[in-house]
Amino acid sequence: MTTFIRGATLLAMGGGTGAEPFTGDLLIEGDRIAAIGPSLPVPEGATIIEGAGKLVMPGLVNAHLHSNEALFKGRYDNMPLEVWMLYAYPIRAAKALPPRLVYLRSMLVAMESLRTGVTCITDDLYESPRSELELMGAAIDAYDDVGIRATVSAHVVNRNFLDTIPFTRDYVPAHLQEEIDAIQPVTTPDYLAFVREAHARFHGRSGRIRTMLAPSAPQRCTPELMLAANELAKEWNAPFHTHIVETKVQSVTGPEFYGKSLVAYMDDLGLLNPWTTIAHSIWVSDSDIERMGRAGVSVCHNAISNQKLGAGSAPVRKLLTAGVNVGLGSDGICSNDTPRIFDVMKAAALMHKVNNPDWSRWLNASEVLHAATLGGARTALLQEETGSLEVGKKADLLILDAETASFTPLNDIRNHLVYCENGSSIEKVFVNGEMVVENGRLTRVDEKALLAELRALMPEFLEYTKGVEAANGELEPAFTKVVQRCNAMDVGMTRWASDA
Repeated sequence: MTTFIRGATLLAMGGGTGAEPFTGDLLIEGDRIAAIGPSLPVPEGATIIEGAGKLVMPGLVNAHLHSNEALFKGRYDNMPLEVWMLYAYPIRAAKALPPRLVYLRSMLVAMESLRTGVTCITDDLYESPRSELELMGAAIDAYDDVGIRATVSAHVVNRNFLDTIPFTRDYVPAHLQEEIDAIQPVTTPDYLAFVREAHARFHGRSGRIRTMLAPSAPQRCTPELMLAANELAKEWNAPFHTHIVETKVQSVTGPEFYGKSLVAYMDDLGLLNPWTTIAHSIWVSDSDIERMGRAGVSVCHNAISNQKLGAGSAPVRKLLTAGVNVGLGSDGICSNDTPRIFDVMKAAALMHKVNNPDWSRWLNASEVLHAATLGGARTALLQEETGSLEVGKKADLLILDAETASFTPLNDIRNHLVYCENGSSIEKVFVNGEMVVENGRLTRVDEKALLAELRALMPEFLEYTKGVEAANGELEPAFTKVVQRCNAMDVGMTRWASDA
């Protein structure tokens, strides 16, 4: 299949032009970009797309999402992370979902992602009560069927839940502690067997699906498991994807558990590397940032989720200055409630203007676009394959109508994309050289039928969810006290108003 886009405005985000738009042509042959530049010859038999009045740019990358939350979208509000997790990641009364429901849940996320310009996702997939190959396969089947590029994990926690958060045993009633203590976490050998089988089954499917290693967080996993996962990540050239210091509670956790910050703990274990991707990185000190920059890690900045959960604001300017690569993520589909990266771009661009009085250090639109494209690709170790329009890279791109209200009057295209556009101007979406969205319609699946099927299953799921919520709600008073206690502690920094 050969496609020729003629005379469009191109925003390459790489290849020497970076975020400077220019007018030119783009040739797709098979799954890759074959040529890009002005006045290219049109190959015989090519499908021609006239680019006058159109903007062509790389597909957006969602560097961190949890699709498993999608059935809770719009359900929870006004909870800090540690309380919210009781409901979104229940430890009591949870049971494995039917594979078809997992397929539809994943398809819900993927369909909205593609229609709003996200061509590549990193799904840090967690199933309650634990990962199962059949369920991971159901999610991957959805991504394969719809045509999106996806890196998918088997997110793992292998420590007792009560021992992952400080002070819980001071407040959780004894009978509930006894019940939770009886839950057997996955062992390191069992986890390694699982991820090896998942990698063998799913990695490389359709040229779009990859697997990764995802130990949940340093306080939630044993050193043995994290070190073993890190070795596999290095061997497979896969991301080591984890969460570090998202909340004030977690900033207290490092000193309480290890006598040092969680970043320092990871560094001392040898777990900060160029293939390490950290979700959040909010409550980090200057010393932490220096360690991260020296190691060449990536950070996924989840600007909307961090605000909804009251977690704080990552010091993105400091991270960039230190040499940390930054991508953008939606985070969970009920801590953000959508996978739309256009929304995240605007939030990220705005929130850092209010936490730094030095406006010369505010993020500009080009930096935000880089984080949403090439920076995001780097978090998944896909920067050589996607994230920019360059010869030899995968043809993952968007064609937008540049004559809509979002681009009128047209001033700086980059500012329009970050501050004015919301995905509604998208006309076509290509992934792997294939048009997967045309005029707002998904070309590979029947979105209306799939949504109707999911809606039909929701009453039974919601009835089950009410029971799970009631069981885990018994823990909420204790976890409220934990959060309040940690919030009152002095950790020598604030992430509600500081990125100076």
